[in-house]
Amino acid sequence: MLFHSSIRKELARSFGATLVVLVTVVMTMTLIRTLGEASRGTFDPADVLIIMGYTVLSDLSTILAMSLFLAVLSVLTRMFRDSEMVIWFGGGVGLSALLKPLFRFAWPILVVILALAFFILPWAFGRIEDLRDKYEKRGDIARIEPGQFQESADGDRVFFIEKDTAGKQVGSNVFIATKELDKETITSSKSGKIEILNGDKFLILEHGQRLEKHTGKSDMTVSVFELYGAKVGVDDQSQRTHTPTASIGTLELIKTPSPSHLAELAWRIGLTLTAFNFVVIGLAAAGANPRVGRSGNLGVAFLAFIAYFNLLILGKSWIENGQVNFGVYLLALHGGSLALGLLWLGMRHNNWTLRGVRK
Repeated sequence: MLFHSSIRKELARSFGATLVVLVTVVMTMTLIRTLGEASRGTFDPADVLIIMGYTVLSDLSTILAMSLFLAVLSVLTRMFRDSEMVIWFGGGVGLSALLKPLFRFAWPILVVILALAFFILPWAFGRIEDLRDKYEKRGDIARIEPGQFQESADGDRVFFIEKDTAGKQVGSNVFIATKELDKETITSSKSGKIEILNGDKFLILEHGQRLEKHTGKSDMTVSVFELYGAKVGVDDQSQRTHTPTASIGTLELIKTPSPSHLAELAWRIGLTLTAFNFVVIGLAAAGANPRVGRSGNLGVAFLAFIAYFNLLILGKSWIENGQVNFGVYLLALHGGSLALGLLWLGMRHNNWTLRGVRK
């Protein structure tokens, strides 16, 4: 049918343009946030782009749902504004007849959202946690940054070097502060280098001095050395022990239905159901009112989108805390939203008003 093909083509153009804009905005915001976390020592600065990619991938289901909603709303609103819908209505095409071409266009996107929410999202979160955990478990030498005081992996030493060369194997003006039980030591030297002795990694200091002080005593021991070796920690190669709920696979969430697992499962199911409902809500909300202006419907759309997703976030917290039942929440939020959307659509299709049905 000409009507179906024309509206699907326009939806595709609008959806693609909206998706590019939203992805660009999200990538920019994610880059700024990731750089901030890297500067605080949460991530390796070298992994910023990788983490940004995983973060955007985990948010892609939400971006697709919003892009689909805005595409449906903007295309249909334009058709109302340009009086194209009047022509189709005159040809016997009612507002509810648009559901078929809309879902013919939307079903591949809904399938992609489902796959992203159930499979890609936990995988992406898992990779982010792996990078975070690996950076936290890095060895003492890997933690050292020129011109910055850095704490060792076990927290009992603080390192400082003025500058380094040859890939952090040689440094100048080295400072090490150590606290062990009842003893505190401060070691400084003009230079230091990394050497492997009997399979262990040592920081060899040259031409320096060592101050040693016991807790509760006022005296201090000062010694001068030509060479001094300090064993440094190596990278911890152990597996990640902490597993956030967001990184757990969907099948495991279903097999172990604890409150936190059900909350995460409700979130993933909700992403797909939200996108489905927004197709109906977008059709019901589409229209043009010269008194409101072109941006009136888009403003309502953003408010509806924000309200719906805030309820998704709140529902996740409610289920995790045991305040709401898993099934009741899904039925109330998503079933209720679908029912309200269909009622709204029915009122517009049949031209109902609050004063009664127009004949």
